[in-house]
Amino acid sequence: MNASLALARFSELRRAGGRVSAAELDEIWAELDTVRPEEILGEWKGSAFDTGHPLNGQLDKVRWYGKAFVTLTDVKPLICRNDEGELYSNTVLGKGEASLWAVEFRGESTATMVYDGQPVFDHFKRADENTLMGIMNGKYVPADGPFFYFVLERVA
Repeated sequence: MNASLALARFSELRRAGGRVSAAELDEIWAELDTVRPEEILGEWKGSAFDTGHPLNGQLDKVRWYGKAFVTLTDVKPLICRNDEGELYSNTVLGKGEASLWAVEFRGESTATMVYDGQPVFDHFKRADENTLMGIMNGKYVPADGPFFYFVLERVA
């Protein structure tokens, strides 16, 4: 798969919804460009790819909205909606907040969110200027997964 095919397939999968294979998402990931931490500062709305991962559907239950990269050391990984519909940083679920680093993952250095209170990493690659693909990884995830795959869209 080349980069233009990967981007087209990425867009198609996002529009279609439904179950998608982790293997196909890995092929797309391999073709996307890496991104520097400072390039992704801002507020992002999130959604997940349904690969059958145990986290699929769980973030909906807590009304996950997305992430806020305020600065490299002030990151809110789990922005959720409360009962009144207002956004807040769910530090209980996230066990704190996070920071952004350039971390090597699959042989490439790319922006990675490191949770403060748990051994979890969210790696990011650029689909376009306003869209990121993410892979959640962590200490207790085997090297070959299963990983949690998601999308972030920049909030204007």
